[in-house]
Amino acid sequence: MIKIHTNGVFLSGGSRIIDADCNAEAQLRNLHGKAVSIEEAKKGTISYSILKHHNRSSGMDKLQITFDALASHDITYVGIIQTAKASGLEKFPVPYVLTNCHNSLCAVGGTINEDDHMFGLSAAKKYGGIYVPPHLAVIHMYMREMMAGCGKMILGSDSHTRYGALGTMAIGEGGGELVKQLLCNTYDINYPRVVAVYLTGAPRPGVGPQDVALAMIGAVFEKGTVKNSVMEFVGPGISSLPTDYRCGIDVMTTETACLSSIWETDEDTREFFEVHGRPEDYAPLHPAGVAYYDGLIEVDLSSIKPMIALPFHPSNVYEIDTLNQNAGDILREAERQTQAALKGLRLTDKIKNGRLQVEQGVIAGCAGGTYTNVMAAASILRRHSIGNGEFSLSVYPSSQPVMLELVKNGAISELMQAGATVRSAFCGPCFGAGDVPANGALSIRHTTRNFPNREGSKPSGNQAAGVALMDARSIAATALHGGLLTPATELDEVKYDHSGYYFDQKPYHNRVYNGFGKPDPAAELKYGPNIIDWPKINPMPEHLLLKVVSFITDPVTTTDELIPSGETSSYRSNPLGLAEFTLSRRDPLYVAKAKTVQAMEKERAGGHVPEELRVVFAEIQAAEIVGIHTENTGLGSVIYAVKPGDGSAREQAASCQRVLGGAANIAREYATKRYRSNLINWGMVPFVLEEPPLFENGSYLLVPYIRDAILSGTSSIQAYLVGNPFQPFTMRVAELTPDEKRILLAGCLINFNRQNRS
Repeated sequence: MIKIHTNGVFLSGGSRIIDADCNAEAQLRNLHGKAVSIEEAKKGTISYSILKHHNRSSGMDKLQITFDALASHDITYVGIIQTAKASGLEKFPVPYVLTNCHNSLCAVGGTINEDDHMFGLSAAKKYGGIYVPPHLAVIHMYMREMMAGCGKMILGSDSHTRYGALGTMAIGEGGGELVKQLLCNTYDINYPRVVAVYLTGAPRPGVGPQDVALAMIGAVFEKGTVKNSVMEFVGPGISSLPTDYRCGIDVMTTETACLSSIWETDEDTREFFEVHGRPEDYAPLHPAGVAYYDGLIEVDLSSIKPMIALPFHPSNVYEIDTLNQNAGDILREAERQTQAALKGLRLTDKIKNGRLQVEQGVIAGCAGGTYTNVMAAASILRRHSIGNGEFSLSVYPSSQPVMLELVKNGAISELMQAGATVRSAFCGPCFGAGDVPANGALSIRHTTRNFPNREGSKPSGNQAAGVALMDARSIAATALHGGLLTPATELDEVKYDHSGYYFDQKPYHNRVYNGFGKPDPAAELKYGPNIIDWPKINPMPEHLLLKVVSFITDPVTTTDELIPSGETSSYRSNPLGLAEFTLSRRDPLYVAKAKTVQAMEKERAGGHVPEELRVVFAEIQAAEIVGIHTENTGLGSVIYAVKPGDGSAREQAASCQRVLGGAANIAREYATKRYRSNLINWGMVPFVLEEPPLFENGSYLLVPYIRDAILSGTSSIQAYLVGNPFQPFTMRVAELTPDEKRILLAGCLINFNRQNRS
């Protein structure tokens, strides 16, 4: 049972929920002997105390946050360090962990992945960083094991930066926000909404953290219940969950579109830190006697059943029992939805004896590859076989210390004897660089996402495959039946092995380079031939002329669609090389059209106005818009999408548009704060258009006096559809911080930092 309170609530004594209505004051007075205002009770949340401790502004309405540590992986850290270096970086001011868990397959793209790794190691030596070599740990497992701590805040350039179950408020953002921290600037946001997640009961055997997470995502994502909010987990149900289990729920909060998460801590949390040799990083965290939340989600853990998220979103959830009972109807509807995004994936053809038959299972990464998940899968498969048919199962423990313990206690042997293959720590199955299924196949995965092509298929090659998200326990149960969808709760007499965990730090001690506090300015950065500096980006012009080069009307556009994951990640240290893949799986004509606009802008800036622009400017002059001429009006391309930016924090979703001459996005709303921030940090105006657009693909739009509008903070911005007739319309830009205004005017964060340095 999941119940959502959309209005504010008071939590009294950590256990009593009081709706913030006209009776709340009397109830609180009876319980506490005094009136408690909403403003005062807001200070009673765990979130408030952590945010206050890290805030550098004079008040709590406009936060300026500094973080205790930073984290990036090998898809993002090269660009971040290159950007910071161009802005005057001298040393890393806080611990900065550079992991190598995404581009670990060094055969993909020749030497370029390992070239990036060598760049990362050289940067750790030069600037004083922490370098975790390939295959040693996925980014979030290392941060849990070695860096998280109660009351800390961590910023990562990966959207699944979530360590709330360890008392750490962690946020995933685009690389630009990490650059700001490296240059000793702040993370500036309005004080966020804080929504309580009140847990009761205990999960039944066979129900895992992914089941709880998917049930919650299905309940809140589409409604936007926690969008850009902090989810604060409280309530008696927490004590029924081992900390490792809590981490599995917590990492999936990203898929609700929340900003961050935080949990109450207890003796189990303390034990986690003791086992990992860091008892000093534990602290008890609880809400005050009275705490006010902007909303509340009640979750009865005992009511959660094994879940499945069908393609192509983690919120497309069903109870596995319900799917098995209504396979035809549900899969026909899912098939109808998937055909809009990916033709050729036939789900109804996979119904065997009334159940869904899948071809592959994967347990991996920061969500699935944790110790307790792998132990549960091994318990189910002990002394059994997954068979020698089409179905295959692969398991990726999340770190070498986890792998080491699984080897010592025999769990790895159990899995391998059953027919599963065991791999090293790697995030590839989560973003399309590992275990790519066969054409037409469906893979069930305990990973974080199941967006279109996230499993690595290429629609340009007429390939179609899909991913359904499930918990490791039900994946193992399905493996036990040769790929026939089976909830783990259906199994009888499974004896789950709850062997205690011993953390052996030797793999890290012997291989991780820890140079924090020991920068060597004389050390040279090692550049491979694919590592390219950012091209020159011009400041914002006085007036802006936009040409629409992609017009997307899907309800949501993910960052995977804006810049594909998978093998393209090998080019993420080459801005121009990677830009060639922009929107390639959603709008293959985008790159060519954007380049055409960019070429026209270069001609205009050079004093020669192409014929197409001459016609456009003639129409502008005929409309008598004062002060507009070819010398002071810059041209850029623009994407229109209804709700862009769901999913990954990767800044390349914006930077690739920018290096191709993109100047703005126009959206009805932005799916995440982090995508909007990425646009701003790359000098692209995040316009919002709430009315149906007057324009279409190929239209020209004029935004006069855009510099003045951004500088003044005007929310409503007058624009015009250029043509006959010349039609005015209004867009808006949501509130910008003073630095965000200056970044947009400068043209990008790099320019802004250079100006400040000079």
